[in-house]
Amino acid sequence: MHLCTTKFTHQFHHYRTFIAAKIKWVRDAYLDAAVSKEKDLKQAISIKNQILFSPSKSLPLSSLSLLKPHFNLPTTALKFLQKYPSLFIQFQPSPSLPVHVKLTPFALSIHKEEQVIHNSLAYRDDAVKRLAKLLMLTRITRLPLHVIDRFKFDLGLPHNYITSLLSDYPEYFHVCEVQDCFSDKKLLHLELVSWRDELSVSEMEKRVAHGDMKNIKKGERIGFPLSYPNGFDLKNKVKDWVFDWQGLPYMSPYENAFHLNPNGDQAEKWVVAVLHELLWLLVSKKTEKENLLVLGDYLGFGHRFKKALVHHPGIFYVSNKIRTQTVVLRESYRKDFLVVKHPLMGMRFRYIHLMKKANKRPIKSISGALGSWSKRPVASSINEG
Repeated sequence: MHLCTTKFTHQFHHYRTFIAAKIKWVRDAYLDAAVSKEKDLKQAISIKNQILFSPSKSLPLSSLSLLKPHFNLPTTALKFLQKYPSLFIQFQPSPSLPVHVKLTPFALSIHKEEQVIHNSLAYRDDAVKRLAKLLMLTRITRLPLHVIDRFKFDLGLPHNYITSLLSDYPEYFHVCEVQDCFSDKKLLHLELVSWRDELSVSEMEKRVAHGDMKNIKKGERIGFPLSYPNGFDLKNKVKDWVFDWQGLPYMSPYENAFHLNPNGDQAEKWVVAVLHELLWLLVSKKTEKENLLVLGDYLGFGHRFKKALVHHPGIFYVSNKIRTQTVVLRESYRKDFLVVKHPLMGMRFRYIHLMKKANKRPIKSISGALGSWSKRPVASSINEG
């Protein structure tokens, strides 16, 4: 059910433009810290999964070295592995074989607990719905697998999600070949079998329905939560524009609004709604800016995603930490802590703790230290989005 009623229809084509005033980027130390916490995490977990995907649960160091571009490693595979000795062990199976890499008992222990989450019915149902909603945001209900792979980590999907998860939900998904509009090749796409009305309710609409947004009643116009870092100051004319823009009707991101004038403010509010919902679907409520731009290009948004990120620093923050640009949904964080923590984020913080521990001091006896490893409770909420 969409919250925009027909009485707002005459305003959908209302053409206004963003005030021609430069919005200064101001660093948010807390959100930068939230991004920096996960330095090398995605790469470490990717290598961990690649190792465990092997029948021997180990891989030749030479193989991992060849996969450096695939993992987007900041340095050579050898130096990366040596940086985190509490995660990875180098060993030689026999004098005739090359050096191999396997997981430490520490890392293997966390992985097994992580698998319990991945195998739980609650997680699987949640992951399937998140992915289905992502496909529904495209309105053609399909995406190339290479685009989905960009969001695999942020969506919290398992390493081999097609065979280990999606194959058990044929009523939701199927893989098909589609002619690529940018080349002569046919690419594998993941397609939603049928539209699901029960999933086409955005997070913002849910909040209104549940009465979570103050002074907003169901059916009324919805403004996005705004917050700014210390030292941030909008010019008065920009503040006035934001106030008026917030008062425009909210259009569901699951509604097709390409009929709107792409340069109008109503269209921009819909684009922001799409970005807001997309980031809310991600377990960490953030992703690399490049991922959003690739998705935007595929969906025909072009520069509109870029413009929305620049115009609305009170909704989105772009961090320049960890060798990339990361877009963060501001409202999802209190200082540098996630407000709603998905169980997988709890496990990822366990990996982060282990990685930091390795940097503080070397672990002399991994097998002996395993017995004293203190397991932390995981604050979790699967059905958050």
